[in-house]
Amino acid sequence: MHIIRDFVARYRREYDFFSEAARLISQQLESRLQATGIRSIVTYRAKRPDRLEEKLIKRSKTRPDGYQSVDSIYDDIIDLAGVRVALYFPADREKVGNLIQSTFRVTREPKVFPDLTTAHPEFTSVTEEKYKKKFTGYWATHFLVQLVEGSLSDPQKRYAEARVEIQVASVLMHAWSEVEHDLIYKPMQGPLSIEEYAILDEINGMVQSGEIALEQLQRAAEMRVARHDNPFSNHYDLAAYLFEKTKPMRVTEEPIMGRVDVLFDLLQELDIATPDGISNYIESLKSQTERRPIADQIIDEIIAADRARYEVFSRIRLQREGKSPYKTVSEDHDSSEQEKAIGYFMSQWIAFERVFREVGRRRGYDEREMISPNSRVLRRLNFLNDRTVGELEHLRRIRNNLVHGVEIPDAEFIMEAGNKLKHILSHINSESLSGDDQNADGEPSGELRGTT
Repeated sequence: MHIIRDFVARYRREYDFFSEAARLISQQLESRLQATGIRSIVTYRAKRPDRLEEKLIKRSKTRPDGYQSVDSIYDDIIDLAGVRVALYFPADREKVGNLIQSTFRVTREPKVFPDLTTAHPEFTSVTEEKYKKKFTGYWATHFLVQLVEGSLSDPQKRYAEARVEIQVASVLMHAWSEVEHDLIYKPMQGPLSIEEYAILDEINGMVQSGEIALEQLQRAAEMRVARHDNPFSNHYDLAAYLFEKTKPMRVTEEPIMGRVDVLFDLLQELDIATPDGISNYIESLKSQTERRPIADQIIDEIIAADRARYEVFSRIRLQREGKSPYKTVSEDHDSSEQEKAIGYFMSQWIAFERVFREVGRRRGYDEREMISPNSRVLRRLNFLNDRTVGELEHLRRIRNNLVHGVEIPDAEFIMEAGNKLKHILSHINSESLSGDDQNADGEPSGELRGTT
């Protein structure tokens, strides 16, 4: 017992640490769910010390040797900090799982409930009778994660050590689980009666029926949104539409959707926020093999069609970030210097894209194949050596991070990247535009081969 008391005393001192870690996970996750267009309610908590002590006393009795050290309790209790995602639509569980795994460091395989390979559990009633559940019980997926240091400011980096459990289930299932857990596993007046177990089981059946109804509601909304002349009423409708329309062309079943909220604002600003208005941009995704967020790829295509739209997009993104309380960019960065550096880098990138598109046009490539100067397309054009193509792929990732607000480095880093682009541009001369930049063996000419 003294080991449990020592642990709880230590945990009381660390309670604020675990609570803050859960809060940071909750904020990052809620921000991304909202931006991606997934309807949900996100809450967080750290375990109450008094409840934790009760749990440990009960749990120690089920272990052959009890707890041998404070560290053994830390190894056993993994949910000191927890986040709960309550989904409006149960079918979004896999989407949320994909988003969690791309946002945080997952430290174990996700646990999926129920385990349909095992029999339904039996419970002993107050009269010693056995009750066997008729319904499958709790449906959810649990993740154990840690924060990524790069998403935190320097004072927050210590929270990257904390393990946080994220529970993902429907709003109905979470509500039922709370009731069942408190009545069965935390009973204040001893075991329940057979009648009480039966009622809880019956409610679980109703909840599962309710989840089926929610899935039907989601499909009905998708059918409404799919009407070609029907404007998207919000970015949740747009996200549902994109998810369905891109199914035939996706490499993975559950894609990362990206900043659908920013895409929706951009479509509204350009007066094309309808299925018809974005059909051409979705169609052109079929020629892309990149595993980048779908919304980000469409935004890039919209900007590529008219460079004046970049300023519109930049303003919209900054407005969206201003509304969000969950920024991940360090406050230590000098924003004015950063904006100047971003402007310089983007001017160099736009100049490079002009050259890239002109080379493709003169060599007879379809315009839709020239949307993004990724390494695959650059190698096909064959006017730069492999080392330069590799550098441009790195610079393209920097560009994507800057444009879509994924990660904003400091001004010095951005300026250095802009200078690298300027250096590459200075070595691409008019020969590149005429197709005379290849030697007899089809390799880039000497001048371009020396580009670094």
